[in-house]
Amino acid sequence: MRLKDKVALITGGGSGIGRETALLFASEGAAVVVVDINDANGEQTVLDIRANGGEAIYVHADVSKASDCEAMVRAAEEKFGKLNVLFNNAGIMHHADDNAETTDEAIWDLTMAINLKGVFLGCKYGIPALRRSGGGSIINTASFVALLGAATPQIAYTASKGGVLAMTRELAVIHARENIRVNALCPGPLRTELLMSYLNTEEKRQRRLVHIPMGRFGEAKEIAYAALYLASDESSYVTGTEFLVDGGITAANETRNGERGEIP
Repeated sequence: MRLKDKVALITGGGSGIGRETALLFASEGAAVVVVDINDANGEQTVLDIRANGGEAIYVHADVSKASDCEAMVRAAEEKFGKLNVLFNNAGIMHHADDNAETTDEAIWDLTMAINLKGVFLGCKYGIPALRRSGGGSIINTASFVALLGAATPQIAYTASKGGVLAMTRELAVIHARENIRVNALCPGPLRTELLMSYLNTEEKRQRRLVHIPMGRFGEAKEIAYAALYLASDESSYVTGTEFLVDGGITAANETRNGERGEIP
């Protein structure tokens, strides 16, 4: 088992990438702390892990609140005695997020609070716990739009993910000598509820697919496998990376019909 005897905390663990990663990490031997604000979804993930013989607890936490982030890390250490892997995955993509002129300030602030501040707070309280356990792996969910930008206006989301990538690089440099690795996981467009609710017609989905060399949306479980590599000791010399899992979309960085890239 690739994560035997490790303890992993996953934010946004009730759905999408977070849920698939929680299930996969547990199957690979990790004890998992599932964090979400949707209690029903988070608790279901824990039930599914336990049904398959794994070990997990659920913690309700709003990652934009310092007290909640402190509490989720404390819960991991109190229940399992340590923390080895921190997956800062929780995030939003607001339908009212548009261009700089039309996006309301409140949407900007909300997106930054969850997508960027949430990662900062996870690291703020998670890094001391990783240090106490002798080191470990931090995985921050960014996006390929942190590298290319999105053709469809979604200014707050894109900016927040760029911030996650920049913060990841700095944290990786600062904590490298402490055996704490920090990497940004950058998904391409995925067949998740988050994106499919945004691309709510077949025409919209086809407009996205034309930019992806593999010709399909990715699956949340494919991102989970990438997270597994970054969480495991197999990636012991990997830190500060923009770990792309995008179906080739950044490799095909070319203008088509006046558009470049798409949002995941």
